[in-house]
Amino acid sequence: MINNKESDLINKARDFYNRGKYKEAKILLNDIIDSNGKSAEAFYYLGNIFHIDGEIGKAIKAFNKVLELDPCHTDASISLSILYNDIGKYEEGKKIFDQTNERIKSRKTKENVEDRHINKKFAEKHYELAEMYMSYNRYDEALYEYNKVNALNPEHLETRIKVAKVYSKKGFVSKAFDELRKLKTENPGFIPARIALGILFYGNGKVLEAQNEWRNVLVKDPYNSEAKMYLNLSETATETSIT
Repeated sequence: MINNKESDLINKARDFYNRGKYKEAKILLNDIIDSNGKSAEAFYYLGNIFHIDGEIGKAIKAFNKVLELDPCHTDASISLSILYNDIGKYEEGKKIFDQTNERIKSRKTKENVEDRHINKKFAEKHYELAEMYMSYNRYDEALYEYNKVNALNPEHLETRIKVAKVYSKKGFVSKAFDELRKLKTENPGFIPARIALGILFYGNGKVLEAQNEWRNVLVKDPYNSEAKMYLNLSETATETSIT
């Protein structure tokens, strides 16, 4: 049974992890495992850090340890399934996924809730992978992963902005405009789409169109600091580039 000290350490490690402070999180997680080698949560977060660091073998080992300790740990099952698929072990990945899916279905919760939960978890992992590819300017791989996110979780609207950014980076500016215009039309209340469209306009020398987008944001949200910043920059800048 988990004690209060261990619970506090896991919460601190989780906080470090969520803030991207993986080194600090890793130290705490290893401390937990040293004192209690049966902490499924510690192995789970350690597995995620290994995955982010590209240590795939260690990540697989950690997630397998989680499932050894807690066979019903859905997040670890999904993470492990994705890893197996990423390294080409499709049969192993499918087996893990099918086992997880059957366990969830057997719980007999509300109809379709399980599938949505699994899809969102898969989407989160694909999003993390896409962000990693973007950080290394591997745009084709990033686009492939972002599109997986869109298919699995259409509610994750930020991903569509990322897709537009990839198109722009690859030189497909018209596709980037189409993506953002469609996103804005389908979700008129989604402010980030309007801000992103303004940035794209501005970066392509269409200053008036950019300013119009940001002014429209301020009509809807007068205190939006991002729109104010870009609008002020555009009104004082001498070069048509905002980074």
